[in-house]
Amino acid sequence: MMKTFPDTADLFPDEPFTMHNQSGIKIPVGESSFRNLMQIVETHEKIRFRSIELVYVDEKEILRINREYLDHDYITDIITFSYDESSENLEGTIFCCAPRILEQSIEFGTDTADEFLRVFVHGLIHLAGYNDKTDAEKSTMTRLENRYLELLENDS
Repeated sequence: MMKTFPDTADLFPDEPFTMHNQSGIKIPVGESSFRNLMQIVETHEKIRFRSIELVYVDEKEILRINREYLDHDYITDIITFSYDESSENLEGTIFCCAPRILEQSIEFGTDTADEFLRVFVHGLIHLAGYNDKTDAEKSTMTRLENRYLELLENDS
């Protein structure tokens, strides 16, 4: 169970999307693709993202966040913190472990940029109110991820 939210420097900036890279790894996706993906999710989920902060960290930091806020003692690719329970103006921070995402792209044989986008959209779907605790919930989230990534690709 999460204790409190982590402290973030720019919790709710004027810009609805901010990205910070503390991982030391070059992110293979431009901010415009992340913004376009946010708009696709907003449109299809009939929600509005008021403030989304995307933070890329290394394995040490994602492990620290997992331990401190979720009582998990392992590395994950993503941790999503929602700051607003209403679906009208969603606010949150998505912490992504860049090294883990790179490993996953190799493990799954996927394009690196595609894997970074998939992990990001996974966080957005969580913020939209979906969970992935059961097999049925995981299946729903995977279906939505695939749909929104396909729409992004067709929009390019």
